[in-house]
Amino acid sequence: MKHLLLLSLIVCELQAVAQTSSLEQFLSHPIANNLAVSQDKKQYAWVLNDHGKRNIYHRNAQGQIKKITSYDSDDGQVLSGLTFTNDGSQLIYVRGSDPNRKGEIANPASLPDRAERIIWCVGLNQSQMPYKLAEGANPKLSSSTNRIVYSKSGQIFTIDVKENAQPQQLFHARGSNGNYSFSTDGREIVFESDRGDHGFIGIYNLESQTVRWIAPEVSHDAFPVWSPNGKQIAYIRTPGTKAGEFSNLTGGTKFSIWVAEAASGKAKRIWQSPGDDGGFSQYYPSTPLAWTKSDKILFYSEHEGWNHLYAINPDGVGIKDLTPGDGIVESYCLNADETQIYFDGNREDTDRRHIWKSSLSTGKPTQVTSGAGIEMYPTLGDKLLFFQSTYNTSMSLVSYDEENKSYETISPKESPSFSPKGFVIPQQVIMKAADGTTIHGQLFINENIRGQRPGVVFMHGGPIRQMLLGFHYSDYYINTYAFNQFLASQGYAVISVNYRDGIGYGRDFRRAENQGPRGASEYQDVVAAAKYLQGLKEVDPQKIGLWGGSYGGYLTAMGLARNPEIFKAGVDLHGVHDWAFRAREFSPGGGWGIGEKDMDLAYQSSPISDLSKWFAPVLLVHGDDDRNVLFQQTTDLAEKLRDKGLEPEILALPDEVHGFLRYESWLRVFEAAAIFFDQNLK
Repeated sequence: MKHLLLLSLIVCELQAVAQTSSLEQFLSHPIANNLAVSQDKKQYAWVLNDHGKRNIYHRNAQGQIKKITSYDSDDGQVLSGLTFTNDGSQLIYVRGSDPNRKGEIANPASLPDRAERIIWCVGLNQSQMPYKLAEGANPKLSSSTNRIVYSKSGQIFTIDVKENAQPQQLFHARGSNGNYSFSTDGREIVFESDRGDHGFIGIYNLESQTVRWIAPEVSHDAFPVWSPNGKQIAYIRTPGTKAGEFSNLTGGTKFSIWVAEAASGKAKRIWQSPGDDGGFSQYYPSTPLAWTKSDKILFYSEHEGWNHLYAINPDGVGIKDLTPGDGIVESYCLNADETQIYFDGNREDTDRRHIWKSSLSTGKPTQVTSGAGIEMYPTLGDKLLFFQSTYNTSMSLVSYDEENKSYETISPKESPSFSPKGFVIPQQVIMKAADGTTIHGQLFINENIRGQRPGVVFMHGGPIRQMLLGFHYSDYYINTYAFNQFLASQGYAVISVNYRDGIGYGRDFRRAENQGPRGASEYQDVVAAAKYLQGLKEVDPQKIGLWGGSYGGYLTAMGLARNPEIFKAGVDLHGVHDWAFRAREFSPGGGWGIGEKDMDLAYQSSPISDLSKWFAPVLLVHGDDDRNVLFQQTTDLAEKLRDKGLEPEILALPDEVHGFLRYESWLRVFEAAAIFFDQNLK
């Protein structure tokens, strides 16, 4: 009777919590991103995603805010490429996703008409409907004319910014051509031409309509930028691809900085990385290379153990780390005369992000923001702008007065269905894996609930990601963070584990040995997190589940296949289940450099290699237009489980992509996951 009474009390407490907290409350936070600033720094435009309805908001020079688009459905069509015209009277933007391998634009709402990726323009000074410019992406505006260049199917086009203008292909070049920009006088365009195993830097002259190549070689030349006077070009060079060699996301590569004379094409190397310190430093940041008005070349490198931003003179003299110390740098902006940077990073607050500033001449950072918030993507308008979140509010656009140290939230107020109530403050936890590796995580426990409760381990994807002590700065992890908070409100103890391979803890942590297809070394971090939960007095050690997406889905399946004595249920979103299959069918090497000699180890490092101990229930979720992980990875696992007499729960999302684009998709997934965990862990 005592046990029955205790059980009844616990059930009543959990029901009471569930009645006061809904999934909609946690998930319906609007998400602000994609900030653009006018040339005079007085106008801003940004995207706000509210329940999957993505629209552009505009703040004029007088501080008035207005929604300037009217997309009223949750159709999964993303907005990007926001660009003010030179006079600030119009805004250019792109609507639609990147194409998949078949050239199809994502259509997750299964609209009857073919989805397109279109460049649009809308007037800002009057009530004007947006008008279509062209099919394409990545618009770049000329500073001397009212024309843009843009890309389509790997080629570069141009069009006047006016209604009924006709697009024109500038030239045809082999390979995939991109990363273009106008010279200061607007007469030439520099671009990179990716040819697969090598790449060239080219210059197109708009007057003579000719292409000339800059020091063509067998290497990969990329990320070209003009000097302030338009007479030189800087670019990054990495080795060409050897026969039988595949790119490795978790590896590194040597790289060097080159400067060329634009007229002659003669180039000189001004800096060489001391080791294989490139790859991530060019792939991950949005601005891998820049040439400032103050005549400094800025670039990222990990050669001192962290992804930092460096400045160097064009002659190769005077290299300086602008962001020294332990901490990763992800983005930055320059002040008006380009002698100083504002950057984001996790210096002195490992599991958050804050804004710092540093002089290009001294390289001594000073902190701008601090505290329990998370600040990302600094941009300079008439004031310093960035996106900020907290433990219970999602990313909002904020302006910051440095003199008064005061904030102003610019984004519209939260949706009426969203409430910051019911969120718990995540606790930083630090654990040791079996091999002694130090692992960080965030623990979510609702202390208003008494007694023992089930535990859930969450793993992010990537693996080049880091979960934080608050709402994340990317859409995907904003949503997963919200679901972890919802689970805590429903009487679960949740630990989000930042396993090795992720960012935020230095180069060596990210490039941990034997990870993924070469031994799954990070899986022991998942086990360490589960054991941490089992050791808490609030947690029933016999009721531990796990969930994650992409790489986190892989680790979910690993837990169910390898340690059934710990993990009793799992929710696996679009996970990789067979590394060898990924390397053969998805892309050569699978993105992890897997060759034929690695196939056996890759297979043994996969959950699919041994299903003999898998008896726990699993919910498998996948969108069938996934551009990152083949839908067949889930098909293969599901059918193999059925062959051994297990019936997995399946949630297939027709036409949805890897990072679900619709609010309805996220809601369906999390509703199903919540019911699944309740049925199998409560």
